[in-house]
Amino acid sequence: MEPQNFAKAAMLIRRPVSEVFDAFINPAITTKIWFTKSTGPLEQGKSVEWTWEMYNHTVPVTVTSAELNKHITIEWGNYDEKTEVSWTFTALSDDKTFVSIVNSGFKGDAGHLIAQVRDSTEGFTLVLANLKALLEHNILLNLVGDRFPKEIQ
Repeated sequence: MEPQNFAKAAMLIRRPVSEVFDAFINPAITTKIWFTKSTGPLEQGKSVEWTWEMYNHTVPVTVTSAELNKHITIEWGNYDEKTEVSWTFTALSDDKTFVSIVNSGFKGDAGHLIAQVRDSTEGFTLVLANLKALLEHNILLNLVGDRFPKEIQ
C-alpha cells in the first residue's frame, strides 16, 4: 500500500509548457504568484531562499532534480521539517500544459500529518490558481497574500 502522507494539486494551464515551466523557475514570475522574494532562479543542484514578506517567513530550497519543461524536484523546509516537492509538466498541445505538484515526506503524528497535508494541498492549489489567472488572463489575484489577512490573525 502506498503511503498517504503527501499533498497533491494539479491544474490545466492554457499556455505552452515552456512558459509554464519558466514561471516556476524564474523568480521574476514566481514572486507575482507565490513568495515575494527569492535569492535566485531554480537550477539543478543549486540552493536558494524563498521569502514571504507578508508572513515574515523564509525557507531554504534545494533543487535536487530538474529537466527542462518536464519536471522540477526540490527539498525545502527548515531543519527536521524538510519535505520534497515535485512538479510534473505535461504538454497536452502547443498551448495547453497540465501541471501536477506533489509535496511528500511529511513526518509526525496523525494530527500533524493531516495538518501538513491539508495546508500544503491548499497552498499549492492557490499557487496554481494564481498562475493560471496570470498566464491565461494577465490578472494578479494575490491569493497567497490574501489567504491570511492581518485583520483576522
